Amino acid sequence: MDIIVSAFMLLYSLLTGQGEHNADAKQLAVAYLNAAAGETIVKPDAPIVTGEEPPAPGEVVPGQMKKDPQPETPPIKGIYVTAHSAGGSRMESLLKLVDDTALNSMVIDVKDDNGYITYPTTTPELLEIGTAKKYISDIAALMDTLKKHEIYPIARIVVFKDTVLAVKKPELSFLKPDGTIWKNGRGESFVNPYRQEVWEYNVALAKEATKLGFKEIQFDYVRFPEGFENRADSLTFNKTEQSRVDAVAGFVKYAREQLEPLGVRVSVDIFGYAASVPAAEGIGQDFVKISNDVHVISPMIYPSHYSTGWFDQKTPDRSPYETIKGAMDDTHVKLKDTGELKPIIRPWIQDFTASWLGKGNYLKYGKAEVEAQIKALKDTGVDEYLLWNAGNKYSSGVEYQ
Repeated sequence: MDIIVSAFMLLYSLLTGQGEHNADAKQLAVAYLNAAAGETIVKPDAPIVTGEEPPAPGEVVPGQMKKDPQPETPPIKGIYVTAHSAGGSRMESLLKLVDDTALNSMVIDVKDDNGYITYPTTTPELLEIGTAKKYISDIAALMDTLKKHEIYPIARIVVFKDTVLAVKKPELSFLKPDGTIWKNGRGESFVNPYRQEVWEYNVALAKEATKLGFKEIQFDYVRFPEGFENRADSLTFNKTEQSRVDAVAGFVKYAREQLEPLGVRVSVDIFGYAASVPAAEGIGQDFVKISNDVHVISPMIYPSHYSTGWFDQKTPDRSPYETIKGAMDDTHVKLKDTGELKPIIRPWIQDFTASWLGKGNYLKYGKAEVEAQIKALKDTGVDEYLLWNAGNKYSSGVEYQ
């Protein structure tokens, strides 16, 4: 099936989706459709075309050398935890889940999808530009609890999707001709990835999270708004001569260089399709360029986010093993020439039911479906993974391996 048709089907199937990472899929489906109109696009089963010559195997790009600050860390198997859960009663059951299984990590919102810092920071530098909430009222106590339970703590920081900051400081966002802040269809605003102040703010927060005891910083929404190339000319914002891809990759490099000396890993969430298609110039995401400057790359390869025809599957959500295996095969191909720059591959996998896909197009996800995804990762040489459920309600009885 032609990739453009497949992308349209993906977009259609996700229009009524729910959840934060599901929203990512809807946004980026649009971005890849826009890319399809002006870039060389390949079929799902064709070789990946990146549009540039990759480094020779083992070649290190000057100025980009990185090292793992925590080389002795065991393979990470984790769950997503909202700030509401981390600071509330649900945390008790989530701790028990990790204690009783082979899971060993939690990804906790430190800056959420609205842009709120989720704990009551008193750092003037952060409060000058950011806005704090008390979802996690005692962050020190939380970190002590995680340490007691021997849980590897990952701080999730949503970077450029930041409605709170856009409202507080419109000059750091994108303005419409009437002077108001641009919003997407869900009323969310982004801040400008070209702005050094935005880089410094997010990295300053990451540094504080590191001091609090987080072992890894996971940056999410490291991109421009969806379909940005179609509206950039009508918006007012400061920019440099860099391309959008270079601006986004520049932030990742800056963050890694600032944080790596502190002994903390840097990871980035990226849409799963990015491993299977050329770079999305419109939103500024290039899978390889981002991977070159992180210690961990986390593609969101939920089976529900792939449309008919991908990996030879009529209904990818109903084929969790085959879909995950296909996504990992593409990821390995995409990263095969990165040599010493190759990051740890730790995908997000699905522990939610995508009922919005409609009857016959989805499965009720539980123990069997989660285990099928984990087996596909194992069979493709990937030992690490993260489980996504927006409500933090994870399937019972899963044999994590």
